[in-house]
Amino acid sequence: MKKLKILVFPCGSEIGLELYRSLRFAKEVELYGGSSVPDHGRFVYERHIGDLPFVEDPDFIGRLNRLIEELGIDYVIPAHDSVLLRLAEARHEGGLACPVITSPVETCRIARSKKRTMEVFEGVVTTPRVYGSLSEVTEYPVFLKPDVGQGSKGTVPAYSKEEAEFHLASQPDLLILEYLPGEEYTVDCYTDKTGELIFQGARQRQRISNGISVNTKPFGSEEIAEIAAKINARLPFAGMWFFQVKRSKAGALALMEIAPRLAGTMGMHRNLGVNFALMNIYELEGYRVSALPNPFGIEMDRALHSRFKLDIRFDHVYVDFDDCLLIDGKINTCLIGFLFQCLNEGVQVHLLTRHARHIHETLAKHRIERLFDSVVHLRNGEKKSSFIKHKAAIFIDDSFSERAEVSSSCKIPVFAPDAVESLLK
Repeated sequence: MKKLKILVFPCGSEIGLELYRSLRFAKEVELYGGSSVPDHGRFVYERHIGDLPFVEDPDFIGRLNRLIEELGIDYVIPAHDSVLLRLAEARHEGGLACPVITSPVETCRIARSKKRTMEVFEGVVTTPRVYGSLSEVTEYPVFLKPDVGQGSKGTVPAYSKEEAEFHLASQPDLLILEYLPGEEYTVDCYTDKTGELIFQGARQRQRISNGISVNTKPFGSEEIAEIAAKINARLPFAGMWFFQVKRSKAGALALMEIAPRLAGTMGMHRNLGVNFALMNIYELEGYRVSALPNPFGIEMDRALHSRFKLDIRFDHVYVDFDDCLLIDGKINTCLIGFLFQCLNEGVQVHLLTRHARHIHETLAKHRIERLFDSVVHLRNGEKKSSFIKHKAAIFIDDSFSERAEVSSSCKIPVFAPDAVESLLK
């Protein structure tokens, strides 16, 4: 695959920052970030464009097209719901100069409206009751929310008719919904180009801040898997998407919303081995993709920076070199930091490489020749699994096929370079 130029906009959103974490180590990607305001994106994206107009600006598409042509952008990934719909419609109408990584435009239109989403899925899955007016309400509290919105912006519970009337007086277009008091889950999904739902993984939203799940862990559920299959059968999706459900007073899981994009906390599943954004890019480039989630437990907690707890123990690390520890001629500082963390903790580090040159000369050039407890230089197509001699071990490699082979043969956890952050303390 040729190196692809990917533009993320707006890159400083939580979605944009997770896209950066998903793609920063991908050898196939040259990553660009665009912003309309001086946000955190300029501190993260090495290639940052900070003077783009807001999505509502009449010249937004024109300015974006000029940037696409100037930089030779191959794909745009929207990182905000309003941007997603605007770009999907522009591409559908032939007005955007490169493809947008999202689902078909009609799916984007339905997902952008909470009311339309409820209408489309009424009778397909459980949905909260939508009241036409307060005169129809028989029980309080109710939940008031904008038809078009994201996160928790503009949402409010009303515990009495008087409270509801107060909020509706200033925002008469708010939807009046059945109140859902139970547990809330986000379900991260990937649908391939044949329409098959090749991955669905639920995570419980255990702590929420400003509509963002800031503490989450996996939640396996046949009930949720069935809902995912029904949603996938009802709407056409292409690549990464997610939906949210919440348990009603009666105990049923009710659909709250759908979004045909990456979610900021999809980083949890990425660190289990499912890189939604990279899968999407590969599939658009004509490759067949599959998901390879690791089976260990994980909990993700966010406080402007992600940290992870894995329920695995290991005494040995086996690591690849090219495009993994060494990327574009430079040491991967995240991975080297982890390897030194291992040395501090007495964990042995072993290099397994198919390096085309003399590996010890290359290691010496980059001043890491004494870092490894052993170095295995494979030259005749040998399987890397044949050289993994320890059970309490993990394997790190940028190649999906290498990881899949080691996972199958050795039954140990495997990590791509982008998932090494979950191993850092």
